[in-house]
Amino acid sequence: MGSIIRHFLARPIWFAVAIVVSLALLPVAVWLDLRQLSDTVLRTQADSLNSMITDIRGYYAKNVAGRVLASDGKTVTAHNYRDIPGAIPIPATLSLELGDVIGRRGENITYRFLSDYVFKSREPHRMDAFERDALKAFRGAPSEDATRLDLTGSLFDRKIRLVAPVIMAEACVACHNSHPESPKRDWKVGDVRGIQEVEVEQKIANNLFAFKYLLIYFLFAGMAGATFATMQWRQSHMFKRMNAELEEANSFLAAVSMKISKYLSPQVYRSIFSGERDVVISTERKKLTIFFSDIKDFTMTSERLQPEELTRLLNEYFTEMSKIAHEHGATLDKFIGDAILAFFGDPETRGEREDARACVKMAVAMQERMATLNEEWRSRGIEQPFQTRIGINSGYCNVGNFGSAERMDYTIIGAEANLAARLESIAEPGGIVLSYETYALVGDLVRARPLEPISLKGISRSVVPYVVEDYIGEVQFTRSVINEHVEGARIFLDVAQVREAERERLRQALLKAIHQLQGDRPRMS
Repeated sequence: MGSIIRHFLARPIWFAVAIVVSLALLPVAVWLDLRQLSDTVLRTQADSLNSMITDIRGYYAKNVAGRVLASDGKTVTAHNYRDIPGAIPIPATLSLELGDVIGRRGENITYRFLSDYVFKSREPHRMDAFERDALKAFRGAPSEDATRLDLTGSLFDRKIRLVAPVIMAEACVACHNSHPESPKRDWKVGDVRGIQEVEVEQKIANNLFAFKYLLIYFLFAGMAGATFATMQWRQSHMFKRMNAELEEANSFLAAVSMKISKYLSPQVYRSIFSGERDVVISTERKKLTIFFSDIKDFTMTSERLQPEELTRLLNEYFTEMSKIAHEHGATLDKFIGDAILAFFGDPETRGEREDARACVKMAVAMQERMATLNEEWRSRGIEQPFQTRIGINSGYCNVGNFGSAERMDYTIIGAEANLAARLESIAEPGGIVLSYETYALVGDLVRARPLEPISLKGISRSVVPYVVEDYIGEVQFTRSVINEHVEGARIFLDVAQVREAERERLRQALLKAIHQLQGDRPRMS
């Protein structure tokens, strides 16, 4: 059975064919059973009719023909014909005695003659309500073709009774009106003398096997239904088990994917799990805008702070910067110690200009957020919070999956990435330095001051750095650090770190310097 179920499960077309064939065989089974039932009924009726005729023939031979022959052909009709030599029964007596003859066999057919006008020498006929109502109705509207039916029975048998009127003929009227035992002497031709009743009883169980083809069909249909139910039950349990396994696998994969997403940039994560990017070693050359930042004097800062506090500050810093990078659509490549490497242009790009503008907007937002974080950190007792420097460059790099088949990293390689790191190294704390290639794409967003050209290994050209002094956008770029140096002078001022008690002394020193630069004598206040 199991192999059959597996066969149908593997080949559902055969199951559909079996259903179609079974539906086509239903009318065939019904037709065969109806023919069988018809044959059975006809055979039963023929047997009953043959028995009735045989009994009637025997009765006629004994009580009619035999009596006539015994009397040398001289005979009369009488209701008490047995008491008169050579007499034969009148029709009413014949009907009564035929009922006994037919019913004596004890078969499923009986015959009775009933009347409410019985000769005085006979016992009254017992009639039930159906018979009395039928007799009354027949007398109200006499007709030789009138009949009445009564169908009764139980769960196991059915019984039908047919009653018809017995109409008085001319000979019957003459006999009954002159007979001394007749209870009624004013009969007329056409009057209803009584009723004759034929009763047929049929046991349902007798014809049960007349539906053998239908029973066989339903047996096979039941087996097929049980097989189908078993298949469905097994299939539902199989699906339930598979769904449970899939749910467990999905939960596991969802948990794993959430953990993996912490190690990948959102764009890379989406491209891998959506199937847009295959996890194979492959790279391509694209023009990107590269962002590089680190924390000024991080080594010295780490020496002043306890490891736990340094870890907490660094994680808070990376969290805030990552959030800003995500909001601006950056691909966050990696954290290198205290440094952040990110880029725009892959795997998603909005065009070279828009990528560069998004990168500069992100850098400004990061420096603005750092100013807020510095105030929070100082309020928590951090005397010298982090100061970040940012370098941005636009150029062609190799981007993609680098590494081996077992371990790979999605990153960028090229001199242009190194240039972004070099630009960051010359930036002031809290400052942003752009390459000319980036500045040319975002010139309408920022006001920048060029510095002396620098050279970098791997890049044949001299690079002119541009220091961002102001951001022409929704948020003004406010720098809390001033770091200027020329021959004969060097100014470094971090206003956020100047204590309130020392601000006035510092202000006087700066005013004195301004007056000296203007050639004026300083005013003492």
